[in-house]
Amino acid sequence: MTDTKPKDPTADNPGGADLVAAKPVRKHAVKPRHAASLIVWRDGQAEPEILMGMRHAKHKFMPSVLVFPGGRVDRADHGVKVLSKLKPETLALLAHRAPPSLARALGVAAVRELYEETGLLMGEMKGKRLMADLSALDYLCRAVTPTSRSMRFNARFLIAPASAVRGEIAGSGELEGLDWYPLSRALGAKLANITERILVEFREWHATAPASRAALPKIVYRGNDNRMSDE
Repeated sequence: MTDTKPKDPTADNPGGADLVAAKPVRKHAVKPRHAASLIVWRDGQAEPEILMGMRHAKHKFMPSVLVFPGGRVDRADHGVKVLSKLKPETLALLAHRAPPSLARALGVAAVRELYEETGLLMGEMKGKRLMADLSALDYLCRAVTPTSRSMRFNARFLIAPASAVRGEIAGSGELEGLDWYPLSRALGAKLANITERILVEFREWHATAPASRAALPKIVYRGNDNRMSDE
């Protein structure tokens, strides 16, 4: 994902598949690909700020839409060594609808995509290989692309504080305007519907005391971004 040539907006972004013009319902639904997005946040003067960037302006569909860093799980994400493991509670939430091996790979994918798309490191480089630090990741929710779409994702949205990342923002060209967006500014920007809903989920998570976050309901978005229990 280091190619600077603009890609199809749905090709590797779990928040992009709902941007394609509606098509007739498919006779056989495409199996969704596993994907992960990472919401990196920091405290701002009045509200949290979130690291986001815009889809390339030359995309055919919905250019300049604001998104989180993220993408599909690669095969290599399953076997790569990591610097530290997921927290037990994060692993349990990721493994709620997936085997533990996939849960770990989702964390690796989120950290890898962050590095590839923003240049920010959550872990260490061993030569040219990233060893991800998964210990700061929290789970927020997931979203499954509607069955009518030709490109589908089962996307997990993870959270990490800015204190867990290091380096300077240096995009690969996939995302433009990479910056720390105050939450209200992000909500007022050009967004995919699911991205707006995920930001609202994050707002509730952030407003909840850390000790009480484990009691928040498990949420999945299905169909036309319908919010449902994922228990």
